Amino acid sequence: MTGRTRFGANDFSAMFSAMAEVMQAKRDDLCALDGAIGDADHGISMALGFQAVRKELAGCDPHPASPTEVFNIAARSFLNAVGASTGPLYATAFMRAAAALKGKDEAAGADIVAIVAAIAKGVSDRGKAEFGDKTMLDAWGPAAKAADAAWREHGDLHLALRAGTAAAREGAESTRAMTARLGRASRLGQRSVGHIDPGAASAAMLMQVLAESLGGAGPEQ
Repeated sequence: MTGRTRFGANDFSAMFSAMAEVMQAKRDDLCALDGAIGDADHGISMALGFQAVRKELAGCDPHPASPTEVFNIAARSFLNAVGASTGPLYATAFMRAAAALKGKDEAAGADIVAIVAAIAKGVSDRGKAEFGDKTMLDAWGPAAKAADAAWREHGDLHLALRAGTAAAREGAESTRAMTARLGRASRLGQRSVGHIDPGAASAAMLMQVLAESLGGAGPEQ
């Protein structure tokens, strides 16, 4: 399936608005996941952060002129709204995405795939996380790899983002069997096994919104 191939600032603003809606809708579910191994506030943090992004983007006058500007605004407003580790992680991720789009008035399919890779790299670099640490990287990392592989094979954004979304969901589910090695959950040691990492769960949700917003793609059901 081949859909749109060019995306401007308004498309990315709409994507962040959709992310805000999903994080608000899933706030309590994410808090429940976090309650098992953390502070039970992950859903609140994600909802606050993305609501702040949506509000800032909606209030910009003039509206952002480029995709890079949208992501930089998202990084700044998310960081201002959310403290602890989640704020800096997503702020860095969005700044890396902004850098990947620098100088472009519109993003093409390859740029969208690069955004996912930039987000994963930003999360990894800022959080010093590795695969298997039971963090959001266990969703964003597989999403980036799967999207890139599918894009290289098919050159179809819909297929690439669908693959990335499925990989993110599988990655989030895989954290159930992991022992947390970073963050508050790491204090639980083996007791963290059996619970999905809330950061990975929210990352998979965000990847799905990105896929649906920019590629019309969710995972195969």
